[in-house]
Amino acid sequence: KGDERPGMTAADIVFIVDEKPHASFKREGNDLVFTCALPLVDALCGAVIPIKHLNGKDIKVPLDSPMGPGQSKVIPAHGMPISKSPGKYGDLRIQCNILFPRQLTEDQKKSLKSILPRS
Repeated sequence: KGDERPGMTAADIVFIVDEKPHASFKREGNDLVFTCALPLVDALCGAVIPIKHLNGKDIKVPLDSPMGPGQSKVIPAHGMPISKSPGKYGDLRIQCNILFPRQLTEDQKKSLKSILPRS
């Protein structure tokens, strides 16, 4: 309650929270979404994604299996604190924009065709 005075109707205080966009993270509910650029070779063969978390900690996320376009990796309990559940956190979702090569030589194409399955 705010603005209480004798002879006046009490008024509510309204707060407007303006969330500013972050350079690396996007909030979706209690989850944090981290988007990174990932070269095709790392998407296929694996890599370690270094992340500077909002809490200041450095996290190294291993990608052990191939990542396809639109896939994400979820790190449980590394998202935003859940306000009504002290000690609980949302998830950290890592989404990778896979960087495909702009061009390939004929030898590169031949090599890829010989090692990659068509399924």
